[in-house]
Amino acid sequence: MSSFREEAPLKELYKDAFHIGAAVNPKTIESQRSLLAYHFNSLTAENEMKFSSVHPQQERYTFEDADVIASFAREKGMALRGHTLVWHNQTPDWLFENETGGQVERSVLLERLKAHIQTVVGRYKDVIYAWDVVNEVISDDADDENAFLRPSKWLDIAGEDFIAKAFEFAHEADPQALLFYNDYNESDPHKRERIYRLVRSLLDQGVPIHGVGLQAHWNLYDPSLDDMRAAIERYAQLGLQLQLTELDVSVFRSEDRRTDLVQPSQEMLELQAERYESIFRLLHEYKEHISAVTFWGAADDYTWLDNFPVRGRKNWPFLFDELHRPKEAYQRVARIAVPK
Repeated sequence: MSSFREEAPLKELYKDAFHIGAAVNPKTIESQRSLLAYHFNSLTAENEMKFSSVHPQQERYTFEDADVIASFAREKGMALRGHTLVWHNQTPDWLFENETGGQVERSVLLERLKAHIQTVVGRYKDVIYAWDVVNEVISDDADDENAFLRPSKWLDIAGEDFIAKAFEFAHEADPQALLFYNDYNESDPHKRERIYRLVRSLLDQGVPIHGVGLQAHWNLYDPSLDDMRAAIERYAQLGLQLQLTELDVSVFRSEDRRTDLVQPSQEMLELQAERYESIFRLLHEYKEHISAVTFWGAADDYTWLDNFPVRGRKNWPFLFDELHRPKEAYQRVARIAVPK
């Protein structure tokens, strides 16, 4: 793929609004190197800084892949977001177990978490400016009005204040880093209010938290723009930074299970272009509250949505196609940034 590009860089188009980021892994920082350097000024490690990736065994850290991404960010002078310190997924069993394989004591779990955060956050203090400290602890159960936190080993062993403790440990490890709570379905009204409640309670306790991460795994139809706007306005009331942390726009409805497409239809591409245009128009309107917009990938040759949630199915969720060429969606997003 040619590294010569004629289109305007996204990072320049939006330099007066917010950072433009992409999630990467050790393969894509090679296969998409020129695209990343040209269009983006921020990166997030897709999986390489998660607990299981960097700390699979109690006495063993494996930083090789994370170091590659951090080095790329340093080399290119790009901002780097850390993702993520506490999550119910991709967390090794040893963390929650004692020497006999039973459930570990609360105090030991928190000691292990603190040591992990000190080691990982400390290692990247020179390059990571923000961390998703806690990821996805809010319940999705819209049918239970009393549902709040997601069931997890963290909650079972440490109780609700494992969330506050994680932020306190991260702040101790790097007092300069911006600390975020990060979640998906953030525009759903039920979950929006639960996220707001959690972050409000952390602020009321004096917990060091600086932002809310809206994952923004959206599609051509959902969520509605009204729900997106309501979420941004609600979270903005907290007085914290907002960042879209994992943006992509699937060409399939969430209930669509077809596997027959080998390329997106023209109708899909046009709907996607319209969708991205309306999203970025909204984000630009609220740029005083939004400090970064990070895509969960960079181009359609690689996306976590391939084979998920439907095995054997390709998806095309980004502004750049499989050959890294700008799609119509890019053209619409670019036009919004240029004053008329």
